[in-house]
Amino acid sequence: MTVRAIGIATVGLVLNVLGNSSGVAAESAGAESVLAASVEQEVVATDVRIGGDDRQTRFVVDLNRKIDLAAFTLADPYRVVVDLPQVNFKFPAKAGAQSRGLIKAFRFGLIMQGGSRIVLDTKGPVRVEKAFVLDAAEGQPARLVMDLVATDRAAFMRNISLQTRPKHQTAVKTGEPPVKADDDGRPMVVIDPGHGGIDNGTKGSNGELEKDIVLAFSQTLREKLEGGGKYRVAMTRSDDTFVPLAERVKFARTRSAALFISIHADALPRKEGLAEGATVYTLSETASDAEAARLAETENRADVIAGVDLTAEPDDVANILVDLAQRETKTFSTQFARTVVDELRTAARLHKHPLKSAGFKVLTAPDVPSVLIELGYMSTKDDLKQLNSPAWRARTAQAVVRAVDAYFTPRVAGTGGGRR
Repeated sequence: MTVRAIGIATVGLVLNVLGNSSGVAAESAGAESVLAASVEQEVVATDVRIGGDDRQTRFVVDLNRKIDLAAFTLADPYRVVVDLPQVNFKFPAKAGAQSRGLIKAFRFGLIMQGGSRIVLDTKGPVRVEKAFVLDAAEGQPARLVMDLVATDRAAFMRNISLQTRPKHQTAVKTGEPPVKADDDGRPMVVIDPGHGGIDNGTKGSNGELEKDIVLAFSQTLREKLEGGGKYRVAMTRSDDTFVPLAERVKFARTRSAALFISIHADALPRKEGLAEGATVYTLSETASDAEAARLAETENRADVIAGVDLTAEPDDVANILVDLAQRETKTFSTQFARTVVDELRTAARLHKHPLKSAGFKVLTAPDVPSVLIELGYMSTKDDLKQLNSPAWRARTAQAVVRAVDAYFTPRVAGTGGGRR
């Protein structure tokens, strides 16, 4: 075993003993019965409406049948979260972007297998006055009705403290078998398709969703890595499911990953102009530039977007040990990032500054070398065309495989294992 392996293994063991496995279970709300999808009939949401003013606002969703729900509020930012059984949302285009009354915007999607969620961003503190579902009657569909009333922050925070919500871990459906010890000495590579479920990521000009594009690329990358027979490969998500950021990190650490590759696709607001090409990021407390800082801030809001309550997350209990481990891990992460950039030059268009760093939460595993690859800009026509191309995905994924091979070759050769 190398000195690096001994050091990281020791730090990882101490971290686990201290109870910090780099992934605090995100709290989700709603009774188990609410999150159990019915086997009788698929639940379909066909339309949504908002009415009212800045004092009282009604939110209405048309459904094909009556269901149960659980609603609760979260602060900073102010949100109302509605947990439902798994729902097939067939809302009109651009649903959720409208602002009316107390509601600034809302989003919806899968939060876990068997459970969906609607998250309302509100203009200020609100109280859920009523929340219920009406049966279909007299030719009208079943309807979810929720009345919100404006309140002050003191009352809002008091209401949060009085909310009684069953606690359970947000389910993470990865499609992977349970973690178990085996004699397979091949390096474990974890691929992390960004976003998923209720968190769509950025959107292309024709409605393409980042979560779908990065999942397709990640599946191609997995196939190519597994095809070589040199690595064990796992994915943090293998379908359209939301996975909290901390759970993605925990997923890699519990599998003793030797490498963590997070896949994303960027976008720039129209007012900021155009940018193009792939970029590879490593972890840093200080962003390499303003664009890197902006992107990290956006990506780190994934849990907020999904309505995950982060107030229960404890402070890091092993700062010194984590810092020691991250110093070494950062070196290996940077080495791999540079190799990825070199290989991508032969297969994909690169950003004018292709190697950057910022404070991405998903890269914070102290003992797993980690990089985040932004494949391109969905806000740029030529990049978006490539991102949708199976041929481009295959070519670019193969370039990442070559980078993985180059990264592991001296390490595998040094231990007498593996093969070229």
